[in-house]
Amino acid sequence: MSPDDADEPALTCGNSCLRPPVAGKLETSRDGRRATGDGRRATGDGRTVLFAARSAVALYRLLDVLPIFSGDDRITRLFTLIPGSDFGADALSTIDALGGRTVPWSEAGGHTYDLVIAASPKGDLSLLRGPQVLLPHGAGFNKSIPGDGSADSASGLDPAYLRRNHRHAPIALHALAHPEQIARLAATNPQAARRAKVIGDPTLERVLASSSLREGYRAALGTGARELLVLVSTWGPESLIRQHPGLPARLAAQLPYDEYQLALVIHPNERSLLGTYELAERLAPALDAGMILPDPHEEWASVLIAADALVTDHGSAALYYCAAQDRPVVSVHRAGGELIPGSPMDVLLRRVPRLGRAEDIVDALRAYRPGPGQTAARMAFARHGEAAGLLRTEVYALLGLAPPVHRVAPRLLPSPAPAARVPAAFDVRVEATAAGVRITRHPAGTGPPGHHLAVEHGAADERLVRSAGLLYRRPLPASAAPVDLAWTADGWTRHALSAYPGCRAAAVLPASGRCLLRVRGHEQTYAVQVEPRPEEGRIVRIDPAVALSAAHARLVSAAPLSAGPTRMTCLIGDRAFHITLRPATEAEEAQVI
Repeated sequence: MSPDDADEPALTCGNSCLRPPVAGKLETSRDGRRATGDGRRATGDGRTVLFAARSAVALYRLLDVLPIFSGDDRITRLFTLIPGSDFGADALSTIDALGGRTVPWSEAGGHTYDLVIAASPKGDLSLLRGPQVLLPHGAGFNKSIPGDGSADSASGLDPAYLRRNHRHAPIALHALAHPEQIARLAATNPQAARRAKVIGDPTLERVLASSSLREGYRAALGTGARELLVLVSTWGPESLIRQHPGLPARLAAQLPYDEYQLALVIHPNERSLLGTYELAERLAPALDAGMILPDPHEEWASVLIAADALVTDHGSAALYYCAAQDRPVVSVHRAGGELIPGSPMDVLLRRVPRLGRAEDIVDALRAYRPGPGQTAARMAFARHGEAAGLLRTEVYALLGLAPPVHRVAPRLLPSPAPAARVPAAFDVRVEATAAGVRITRHPAGTGPPGHHLAVEHGAADERLVRSAGLLYRRPLPASAAPVDLAWTADGWTRHALSAYPGCRAAAVLPASGRCLLRVRGHEQTYAVQVEPRPEEGRIVRIDPAVALSAAHARLVSAAPLSAGPTRMTCLIGDRAFHITLRPATEAEEAQVI
């Protein structure tokens, strides 16, 4: 007899289901993580809550609601992994990293819990004893998976899963984010809809609460004055990463490095399926060019807050970006069988520009007009700012306890990590215009060669160093040696031109910001300094290596400078920076680097 056909009495939400007879006291194994014994506490008013996750993405949504129990020593929090998913590999490692206690699935069904919280109706939830709370594991219920459950029904609202799993264990609370979702549920499963309530979206609460941290997130990412373009991919055959696997690398090659920063937010299911190592290997060209691949638990949302523009498929992550800000969105979704007509993502994708080729990305972003993103977000989310409080009220009522007196607030999102790899060699394109010298840098090897190859010594591989037209060096960390040895600026530039006969110029970038440049065949060395640009109450600075490329292009294409200073204008995108180029002093040549 299958678990679904087992002869078990239906659970109700009365006191008998909240406080049944206790079979044994919950104990903790010596490692402090695996829970043993029965799932209840035997004395006092303590309660045990089991968080049941079937995949990593479901677990991440459960972790977002943990603050509703924060500070309450009456609550014991346990975790279990529901088997049957191809995407559960990363869930247990996340729990281990948090130090959470787990109940093996083989034992979880033998206990009774005061509350079971899940974020997916799939899997054998009916085997878990205790009133159940079901949360969504995405936003908007936009996708149906052909061949999985009911046709044209999002899995979180799919009557096939809701009826199968909860015939013997009905849901005590189906927490949804918008009244329209209850209407969709009622159309196919009126009984389940009666247990549904609109409480908002706890993940969105974290995004909105963290929106004022945007500048800090951009600083952590190293974005600076560049535009952060984020690619968002869902999972499955119609996802961006499956339909356009080469798009990240093509965009990394297409977009100027000093004007754009690239990130890829990829659905946890794809990461679980491939593994982090395999995924990184497949994305190596884009990652080598400086693309950011944020952690799928929390960093993805921090990166969306930091973003200036979005390229998306039909996955729901785009809705969190749209709810927090009205900035450009571009679609790469191809028509298929997954996107549900009339869903929030369908509405969004029908109203935003579509990207056909990577080469057209800038034009596509400029074609966006404000409005569609906010409209789609309003279709997906309601009760902004209330989710944590509403959910706590509901679950504590199910637990038969009064909530703690302190206010519950969403936890702020952490700062994202910067790019794991930063390019140290650039193909530099130089264009002389009436307004100045336009410098456009692309990571070496991602496109056609430019005017010269600029390479950072000590950070790039030797093959690139030997091919450099301009070789430069940044300061090394302070030495702890008892007898130190360090180059002077003049000494290192002479050494570099001697050691690398194919190099036309060598330069150092000291901490003072006043660079020293030596050009082969010129008797004198040059001091190069770029002025910061004031901009709406802020200061914009460029990497001095960009100014060195501009000065290098000037000096190798014209006669040496006269004794006085020469002023140049360097153009980076829409910005102009003033550069002063003059013969270096003896003191500047003697500075230690």
